[in-house]
Amino acid sequence: MVLHMVLLKLLDWVLYQLLANSCYRAARKMRSYGSLLKTPSLKSPNQQPQIFPDVSRCPINGRESHTLVCDINGTLLKTDQSFFPYFMLIAFEGGSIFRAFFLLLSSPLLLILDSEYQLKVMIFITFCGVKMKDVESVSRTVLPKFYLENLHLQAYEILASTGSKVIITSIPRVMVEGFLKEYLCVNKVIGTELHCVGKYFTGFLCNSGLVVKHKALKEHFGDKTPQLGLGTSNLHDYLCISLCKEGYVVNKEDSKGNTMPREKYPKPLIFHDGRLAFLPTPLATLSMFIWLPFGFCVAMFRLLAGIYLPYKVAIFLGTKSGVHITFQGPNPSSPSSNSTQKKGVLYVCTHRTLLDPVFLSTCLGKPLTAVTYSLSKMSEIIAPIKTVRLSRERKRDGETMEKLLSEGDLVVCPEGTTCREPYLLRFSSLFAELADEIVPVAVNTSVSMFYGTTASGLKCLDPIFFLMNPKPVYYIHVLEKLPKQLTCGGGRSSSEVANYIQKQLADALGFQCTTLTRKDKYLMLAGNEGIVQDDSAKS
Repeated sequence: MVLHMVLLKLLDWVLYQLLANSCYRAARKMRSYGSLLKTPSLKSPNQQPQIFPDVSRCPINGRESHTLVCDINGTLLKTDQSFFPYFMLIAFEGGSIFRAFFLLLSSPLLLILDSEYQLKVMIFITFCGVKMKDVESVSRTVLPKFYLENLHLQAYEILASTGSKVIITSIPRVMVEGFLKEYLCVNKVIGTELHCVGKYFTGFLCNSGLVVKHKALKEHFGDKTPQLGLGTSNLHDYLCISLCKEGYVVNKEDSKGNTMPREKYPKPLIFHDGRLAFLPTPLATLSMFIWLPFGFCVAMFRLLAGIYLPYKVAIFLGTKSGVHITFQGPNPSSPSSNSTQKKGVLYVCTHRTLLDPVFLSTCLGKPLTAVTYSLSKMSEIIAPIKTVRLSRERKRDGETMEKLLSEGDLVVCPEGTTCREPYLLRFSSLFAELADEIVPVAVNTSVSMFYGTTASGLKCLDPIFFLMNPKPVYYIHVLEKLPKQLTCGGGRSSSEVANYIQKQLADALGFQCTTLTRKDKYLMLAGNEGIVQDDSAKS
């Protein structure tokens, strides 16, 4: 009965509100365009006077006691893009690939709809039937990266200079509130509220409907008048900022090339999740869906070549298929420098994907053994090199690594987990106690479509997603072996050795060292400590 009523309500909304109102608004637009053609002086939008000055003219000094009111869409974020990509991220990462495809199919319809109905359609397709916790997770772990990359520099500098910040937006509050409060220190977020049933969104709005900015401002401030308002040339923004003592406009032309550089981020972006490595605009998303079947076939070819073919052949075929490998270090064909040693060499790598030891083994042209804390059964089965799990019990893991070193060369990633951004997590010092033959290896990757790592998704798909990229890049730089006097055998403590190697690898890659750990990453991205059972496919 409930489903029946929901379907009737949806049908009524589509037929009588969406289509009828859209046709009526379209007719009014055509009429207004006709009147513009009859009035030559109004043909060019450049001839229309601008009521409020440009945002570049806004002084930022002495605003510590001022209150700022603005929107995130078009003001804090660049105005040359719609909010469609952020809805697509929710649909893909928090929903499914089928929901994302359906949202993409709706993009031509969105072009002919009024902005109000564009938003309602995107909200319904994106949120209908999606769990609240999944949306909240994506909003916290995926969206901030894309928000920061598209943040308007001048608008943010003005916002940061004020003492009180109020964001009023018609965008669903659940999509923006976490980012605005955590990264931009916003005091109050007034956004569109969504209707829920139990733990799920219905895709409909609450009774209050979409937020109308100037009305929301009056309700929130009452008789008080905020000192500063930022907006676009949109009529709703004009009405809103006209209620402030000062008003400034963010123009579309000025927002191009005015993006926030990484070094000016209000908070360092170290951890983020999700599979998509690009901002999914309609055209970019269409390109992804076209590439998907070809990408899967290419990934299988690359994977099978790496598993079953000799090193040189695998590198040749991988390169021909689009994988770009940059290797610096000893000649792979030269004999091992530790051939007379009783123990193997311990390669200490930075950790970017699960494939780090595989690419290192392939580039060196010799079999290596990799130790890992958590690995899915599928990854163990398809791994072309020997992999051994560690237990997180220091004594037991030390004995395991000692035994493996007596049998041959060993690869360890002391960060304990991957990091996508140019930062190195804290190195565990256990490896430094086990060997004096230590070779640091700087590893970095670059992708254009899919990330080959995840904190909350299926870990067994990580290699597949990485290899599905059209042109994935792997950079491997094998540094000089650590001098005897800088090892534990030379009198250094294990923590000193670990910190020294971390700094050496960070310098080689141009990264920054941090004291963050695997536990910190998973508590932020997945709400757990990243410890999984053997039969789990997650890490």
